[in-house]
Amino acid sequence: MAQVLSALYAYRCPRPKMNNSASNQSLYIESDEEDGEKKNLYEEDDDGTISDSSDAHNQNHNQSKPSSYSTAWPKSYRQSIDMYGSVPIPSPNLGFLGNSPMSRLGSSFMSSTLTRRHTPETLPTHAVTKPLLVSSPLRDEEAVPKRKSSSHSLLPSKSSFVVHHEMGISNDSSFGQAVLNGVNVLCGVGILSTPYAVKEGGWLGLLILFAFGILCFYTGLLLRYCLDSHPDLQTYPDIGHAAFGTTGRILVSIILYLELYAMSVEYIILESDNLSSLFPNAGLNIGGFHLDAPHLFSLLTILAFLPTVWLRDLSVLSYISAGGVIASVLVVFCLFWIGLVDDVGIHSKGTPLNLATLPVSVGLYGYCYSGHGVFPNIYTSMAKPSQFTTVLLTCFGICTLMYAGVAVMGYSMFGESTESQFTLNLPQELVASKIALWTTKESTYALTLSPVAMSLEELIPSNHGKSRLYAIAIRSALAISTLLVGLAIPFFGLVMSLIGSFLTMLITLILPPACFLSILRTKVTPTQVVVCVFIITVGAVCSVIGTYSALAMIIEKLSS
Repeated sequence: MAQVLSALYAYRCPRPKMNNSASNQSLYIESDEEDGEKKNLYEEDDDGTISDSSDAHNQNHNQSKPSSYSTAWPKSYRQSIDMYGSVPIPSPNLGFLGNSPMSRLGSSFMSSTLTRRHTPETLPTHAVTKPLLVSSPLRDEEAVPKRKSSSHSLLPSKSSFVVHHEMGISNDSSFGQAVLNGVNVLCGVGILSTPYAVKEGGWLGLLILFAFGILCFYTGLLLRYCLDSHPDLQTYPDIGHAAFGTTGRILVSIILYLELYAMSVEYIILESDNLSSLFPNAGLNIGGFHLDAPHLFSLLTILAFLPTVWLRDLSVLSYISAGGVIASVLVVFCLFWIGLVDDVGIHSKGTPLNLATLPVSVGLYGYCYSGHGVFPNIYTSMAKPSQFTTVLLTCFGICTLMYAGVAVMGYSMFGESTESQFTLNLPQELVASKIALWTTKESTYALTLSPVAMSLEELIPSNHGKSRLYAIAIRSALAISTLLVGLAIPFFGLVMSLIGSFLTMLITLILPPACFLSILRTKVTPTQVVVCVFIITVGAVCSVIGTYSALAMIIEKLSS
């Protein structure tokens, strides 16, 4: 009877009114936020049971306040990486991989309102200014503890030039859309060098590719567990922040941005090599100064890319770069067509094992799985986060099969004469060769360099009158610096091996288990500790050996 009276009393007594007059919509949001906070106090253990995790929640909260994830540098990471690693699919409301309506902020800049919403699009202004808005209606109950709000609304502009994209990874992505995003991230220019990796390491070196695929798949899952440990974690830098504080956040961010910068350098070398193979006799004389084909096409490439780097809205480029998945499939098809249908055929049996240059192939294979910087964004964008494991498995399976297929076919066709990009070995008189060469033309240079530029633009004082000019200067300087580095080290395969050995090993094999052990140290099992330590050891050994070997070969080539 006492319980019944208590329930009736609670029902009849209204809640205290808020001090300010908020609309019913804003009250609805706040109510949902309270429910979300209560639900996040419970987590699913490894054995599938639900246990109270309020202690872990409080511990993480004490280690790093939730607000620090949205206010610490780089605030632009989520927005820029969403644009970099997504495949746009048009919809009637111009959404992107889901329902993400756009709103125009100001007179000249577009900003994506990619926050999950429960309420109609007519939300009042004061209702969307609160950080970490609640998620939209769940499509399945098991997604409750996994859904996270987007951090796009947490990106205050440090300067008037900060890029605001119209689109990004949808906050309601389906299984298929998440797979497309994952494949788009994983299957990049690394596929061009897998035959060269087999040449450097031998046939048995292919086992490294499959081993890395398994390990990187597991570390991708570790990032998910880290994200689930706290409702405010959204991105890889957030994970580094939760694991090792502000120092960890800055360190992880710098490594991720260095990898993107190095990839931009690779694009310059790639374009120069491919265009030089198409027009080997090209050259230019200016005042007695001669530019040969590689230097000329490197310069022309950066001149063509530079205007796209200045763009405030990269949504158009995102549609062009979405052809990355199609381009990868087309290049693979062209290679198999030339080898099996045209008159090239299979000529080489290859070498079983090449220990002398095996470390170079380690870096090349490692580069193939450099997608962990985007995995957290894909996970937090999914309508059904419980499907993330299947999404990750599908992405790694598709990409590994493509990598292995190209590696076997390319090395079987060209043997010891295999170039760092197999497109350079293709007979130029064949139509399929021309298609493959032109397909490799990169349109993602601006999208790759943009996250680096946006992070630097955050350092511009917000009250500076010439912030736009400074932003243009930063982007121009970054682009020109990639040209200079590409001209100084024009070795596509060796630069890729260096990136894969040093940066990618840190991002994919070393940092995820280290962050996992730090964030969930009170919950990890002895088996998980052993596995994580093993992966960190493998990553560290491969990183040291591969980096040393790649640097030694680069220095040798520069000295000769």
